[in-house]
Amino acid sequence: MSEVYLARTNQKLNFVRLHLDALQAAQASTAWSKHALIESYQESVLFHLVSAYSSLLREIAERYQLDVETITTLDELAAGFERSGFESPELNELLQLEANQDSWLHCLQKAYAACWRATDKARPSVAAASRSEIQVMQINPDHAGDADVFSEYQGWLANMRQLVEKMREGMQEW
Repeated sequence: MSEVYLARTNQKLNFVRLHLDALQAAQASTAWSKHALIESYQESVLFHLVSAYSSLLREIAERYQLDVETITTLDELAAGFERSGFESPELNELLQLEANQDSWLHCLQKAYAACWRATDKARPSVAAASRSEIQVMQINPDHAGDADVFSEYQGWLANMRQLVEKMREGMQEW
C-alpha cells in the first residue's frame, strides 16, 4: 500500500497550521490590506481543513482497498463500502459526525460551503451558527469577530487531528 493519502492528509494539516500562523500575523498587522489578508487566510484555512478531510476519506478507502479515485465525498466512500461488502467503524463515525448539525465537522463544512456563496455586504443576512460562516459570508465586515473565528479554526484543527489519529489507530487493526 502506497499510503499516499496518509502523507497528503498530514500535508494538509500542516498547511492549516501554517495558514493559521499567517492569519494570526495578519490579525496583528497594521497594513492597509489587513482585512483582505484576514479574509484570504480564513478561506485558505477552511480550504485546507476540508482538503484534509477529503484526503482522510481517501486514506480510509486506500486502507480498505477500495477504488480511491472514485471517492471525494463521504457518500462516495459509503457507496464504495457498500459495493465491496466491507463494514467500517470509521465510516459509521463519520456519517454520525456529518449528520449532527452541532458537530464541528458539520460546522466546518457549512463554513466552507459559505465561501462559494456571494452575498451583498450592504444587506444583513440571516445569522449563522458558526462564527466562521458569519465571517466568510461577510455578515460582519468590520472583522469584530476575528478572534472568535481564529479560536474556532484552532478548535477545528485540533478536532481534525484527533479524528485522524483515532481513525488511523482503528485502521491499524484492519
